Amino acid sequence: MIELNRCAWAVGESMARYHDTEWGMPQHDDQKLYEFLVLEGAQAGLSWSTILDKREGYREAFAGFDPRKVAAYTPDDVRALTQNPRIVRNRLKISSAINNAGRFCDIQEEFGSFDRYVWGLAGGRVLNSLGDDEPLPASTPASARMSSDMKRRGFTFVGPVICYAFMQATGMVNDHTRGCFLHRI
Repeated sequence: MIELNRCAWAVGESMARYHDTEWGMPQHDDQKLYEFLVLEGAQAGLSWSTILDKREGYREAFAGFDPRKVAAYTPDDVRALTQNPRIVRNRLKISSAINNAGRFCDIQEEFGSFDRYVWGLAGGRVLNSLGDDEPLPASTPASARMSSDMKRRGFTFVGPVICYAFMQATGMVNDHTRGCFLHRI
């Protein structure tokens, strides 16, 4: 079996699979964009591997990441979700995912799709060229602009760092390092 050179953070089977098949790949499907918005918000203060391990639980708990269904969740749903061991049971993060579903739907109505809105904020795809030992940026001016606009529209858990992670995950930014086999995707 040939060993592929990956970004240094892609350690372990689930992280390597995520790295190889999703991270940095341009994503334009609104439902997938909502999924990553929820997961990146849930990840705040935790490791990404923790979120990947709970991803199926999130998929089930948040109606397959259908923002219209999630936007209709009630306080009873929030209480039930805070008891669900298959997700991060932080009430603020759960409430944020529900609030953001409503804001997401508002964006879809205003712009025709969340994809059009968020990729417009990103300003197009960025290919960075970091060395294998260089740290990835935590945020950028583009993620700060995205954060500011989303907060203005009522989104929560969308600070510049979370927005940058969202941009990386959905391929708005390609931060695969120069030594990674996916650097030029």
